[in-house]
Amino acid sequence: MDMEGEYAIPAPRARVWDALNDAAILRLCIPGCEELEKLSDTELTARLKLKIGPVSAKFSGKVTLSEIDAPNGYRITGEGQGGAAGFGKGGAIVFLTDAPDGGTMLRYKAEAIVGGKLAQLGARLIQGTAAKLADEFFAAFARTVGEGP
Repeated sequence: MDMEGEYAIPAPRARVWDALNDAAILRLCIPGCEELEKLSDTELTARLKLKIGPVSAKFSGKVTLSEIDAPNGYRITGEGQGGAAGFGKGGAIVFLTDAPDGGTMLRYKAEAIVGGKLAQLGARLIQGTAAKLADEFFAAFARTVGEGP
């Protein structure tokens, strides 16, 4: 499954870049995130609780940042296990550019694969839920970063 989108964030690119690399800010913005721990500048571990259709599960996994081009973007890849519910893995390329109003345009292209019970739910439900979670994350991220220090 593939997704892409763009969001205007009312903050300078340097602040948006810093926030994309701040585990505390990301933890606040990721839907269902119970824990997000930064292991290094390029590795994090996460624990999330999500409901996708009739399936509720806790996922734990690892996230890796690569192709880092500060403050323009990076590639993020992750893999998580949800026990009997199945697994998910995927990644995204995140691009930041200056917006004419002094803010930042964030664009992303993402792909994901799910297996186990989750895969049995059907592509439309998975795609719809993934799009909803992405919108929730970016709305919360734009609000949090836009408020600034």
